[in-house]
Amino acid sequence: MTESVERDCGLVSTPQGIDRVVHSVFAFPVFLIRLVFSTAAMNSCLRYVIAGIAAAIPAFAQPLSNGNPVDHLPAYIRQLTAFGERADWSHDGKKILFLTKTFGDALELDLSTGAIRNLTAHYPHYGYTRALYLANDDILLSGPEVFDPKHAERARNECYLFVLDHAGTKPPVALAVRCNEGPAVSRHRLHFAWAEWTSPRPGEGDLAASKLFEADIVYVDGHPALAARHLILDSADLPFRCTIEPQNFRPPEEKELTFSAYTSGGGKCDVCLLDLATRKVTNLTHSTDTYDEPEGIFPDGQATLVECDAQNHLGSGHVDLWKLALDGSGHYTQLTHFSDYPDYKASNPVVSDDGRFIAFQMAKSGEAAGVGHGLFLYDLTKDR
Repeated sequence: MTESVERDCGLVSTPQGIDRVVHSVFAFPVFLIRLVFSTAAMNSCLRYVIAGIAAAIPAFAQPLSNGNPVDHLPAYIRQLTAFGERADWSHDGKKILFLTKTFGDALELDLSTGAIRNLTAHYPHYGYTRALYLANDDILLSGPEVFDPKHAERARNECYLFVLDHAGTKPPVALAVRCNEGPAVSRHRLHFAWAEWTSPRPGEGDLAASKLFEADIVYVDGHPALAARHLILDSADLPFRCTIEPQNFRPPEEKELTFSAYTSGGGKCDVCLLDLATRKVTNLTHSTDTYDEPEGIFPDGQATLVECDAQNHLGSGHVDLWKLALDGSGHYTQLTHFSDYPDYKASNPVVSDDGRFIAFQMAKSGEAAGVGHGLFLYDLTKDR
């Protein structure tokens, strides 16, 4: 971990962090400096100081490096594949489940051999937007029942959930559940949470109304089905307007759920924590100028990974991976630096159940959220 940011005081450590602070503080328009120079009463010493700052602005305003982050990986990160997106860890940490692309097939990578198995090629389908291991190693899939390539975004907003037998010999079984974006799946029980969104009506702004549900998966004569479905949160009941998406049950007790609270039409996001018993919601970031979207959670439940742009404040298209403490302290640690390279970012990280590794993807800033260009492995045991 090479860089840490204390959100409350804005303190940044390490030389790289200092560069980012200077870039942020001094990246104001040069014409303002020229305006100050025109003031005859300015002290000559102050003019020299500001002149030095003005000269430094072009250097700080440039990206730290050109090229591709793949060509500059630290020793604790290695590339696994040159394609694919939205990784998920098997419970034994030996395999990674991922998608070929958005509306693609679900594949399984064996980390010891490098072999890749296509899990969804044996039946026709319209492609999937999520694939996640259930506690029994079957797979929860999210995908559309109808797909028009001219209106792909419509299909992404009309996805349904299915359960695929991990043996890969049968088509998946539909659960008759509509799911917006990704579900949160328990690592210890056949249980999951999901969001259902309703598009805003004219005059209601740019935020969808949203509700979170949770339910069990039960097997009746070998066939999966939904049970004990119930509402756990309605965005209308929150003290702030947002659209919500579940992320992870907080281990080990799974009595809390992390979720994304999207604002500004999805342009901003906060990390929130829901107490499933009391329904109390805690906003852990309260971001005003930073994008903070929770992703994979650490198995001890003490921290979550976050897609965050605190290093540049350029929005969700320029995020890197950060680690956020869940104790309410706001303590942040930056893990990756893919956004130092123009047009690249790191996204969609997940932590192995033993807490030793992170799987994540390289993405490009101009593309839709979730689109990936290869999977990477971050070895937390080597990053000291």
